[in-house]
Amino acid sequence: MITVLAFARYRALLGFERVQVPLGQVATLADLLAGARFQALPKDALLAVNQTFVKRDAQLNDGDEVALMPPVSGG
Repeated sequence: MITVLAFARYRALLGFERVQVPLGQVATLADLLAGARFQALPKDALLAVNQTFVKRDAQLNDGDEVALMPPVSGG
């Protein structure tokens, strides 16, 4: 199982705060995000696996925690 956390405005956009996804055929973060549940996720989302920022080609393993965060700006 992979735990996916949606932060800030992504909670409303995706319709969940936390969801469990079976690893199944999912090998990379890109595979996970290709699922119908994640189609509304913008391409500029910040992505993290186990609290480390990653790119979409990051490998996923059973027990991983994926965080989906909107980009931030500020000064």
